[in-house]
Formats: sequence, structure tokens, C-alpha cells
Amino acid sequence: MPERDLDLLLNTCLLAGKIMTESNAEMYRVEDTMSRIASASGHYRLVSYVTQTGLFIGFDRTSTIRMEQITNRTINLERVVKVNNLSRKYVANELTLEELYSALQEVEKDRRMFPVWLQIISAAIISGTIMILFGGELKDLPITLSIGGVGYIVYLCSLRFFRIKFLAEFLSSLIIGIAAILSVRLGIGLNQDLIIIGCVMPLVPGVQITNAIRDLLAGHYVSGVSRGAEAMMTAAMIGFAIAFIFQIFY
Repeated sequence: MPERDLDLLLNTCLLAGKIMTESNAEMYRVEDTMSRIASASGHYRLVSYVTQTGLFIGFDRTSTIRMEQITNRTINLERVVKVNNLSRKYVANELTLEELYSALQEVEKDRRMFPVWLQIISAAIISGTIMILFGGELKDLPITLSIGGVGYIVYLCSLRFFRIKFLAEFLSSLIIGIAAILSVRLGIGLNQDLIIIGCVMPLVPGVQITNAIRDLLAGHYVSGVSRGAEAMMTAAMIGFAIAFIFQIFY
């Protein structure tokens, strides 16, 4: 393969890995996708080292290395699916390398998320359904929906204003705890514990915990431990906020 095409192949692999890492994909999935693209381009063996904050890739027995820093991470499984589908099409010879690179650039530019109003409504619905699943009363459903929606609004506003993820989760849980306790004391709600459990559930780092375990099982100990630490910090902020509110009211 000419040197120009080799550079394009490296840039394509790096871009695919960058998109997937930013979208919170598992590290082994990122490495596997890049390796399959390289192998389908001429049986090249890609050597890669992937963490949550950076990607290092190169071809075996060559001096060509590419590096990409990861500064922003979010949960966007739709982008992960798009990259996987594009890589599968390339491996099946349905796309050329140039077409794959162009398509990946379009995926990178498309950073659309679900509308804020839909995120808030979804958080409210999750809060209410989780409360019912844990044995709550239907009478608590309206107040749980309301508190869950308001709590998620506080989370989004805090995240945009402070740009500190852990602080946003702490403040949101703080508001949820206060609202749940006051609703019971005012006679609007019945079971404050189940209301709180339901309303904080949209903030619980379920994806991070799952990916941390999968990375550890796949042998990616650095990313697994770092993801686990991030999940533990998030859970700790939620717990500290609720404990602080209980300490004040009781």
C-alpha cells in the first residue's frame, strides 16, 4: 500500500476509535473495530493502546504512530452503533477506504443529542416506574414524576453552568432529597425512601459500571479501574447528598 494510503488507513482507524471512545464504548470494542479495519485493508496488524483519555495506534514493525487525545466523553451508544455498522460494511467490501473515512467524518460532526425536553420527560418516567417496581404506591407516582423531572433539570443546568459532572449530580440529588422529604411532610407523598430511590435512578452510572466490569474481564485494567473509579465517585456524590439531607432533617 502506498504511503499516502497508509496514512489514510491510520487516520481512518484513529477516527473510528476516537468516536467510539468519546461515546463511552468499551476499550476492547474500540481496539477490535480498529484492528478489523486495518486487517481488511491489506492484512495489516494494528498495534494499539486505548485509554479513556487517549489513543495510540501504529502498524506492527513500522515507525508510523498516531495519537489522539480524548477530552470529552459522553454516553452516546447510537454513534457506537454507526461506527460498528460502517466498519462491517468496509470489511464486507461494501465501502472503499475513502468512503469509510468520509462517512466517519460525518458521524463525528453529528453531535446531536435527544432534545432536552425529551430527556427530562424520560427521566421523570424512569423515576416513576422505578418507584413502582420497588413496591411504591400509585399515589406517589405523580409526585415522583415531578421530582424526578425537576431533579434532572437541576442536573442539566448545573452541568452546563459548572461543567463539573460530580457537582451536578450532588446538587441534583440534594434537591431530590429535599423535595421528597418535604412532599411527605406536607402530605403529598407517602414513602419518601422509595420516592428518593426512584428519582435518583436516572443519575446512577449504570453504563459506567457495566463497561468497567467488561473492560476488567477483557484485561483492560487501566480503563476498567478508571471507569470503576468514576462510577464510584458518581455514586458517592449521590449518596453524600442524600445523607446530608437526612442529617439536616432528622
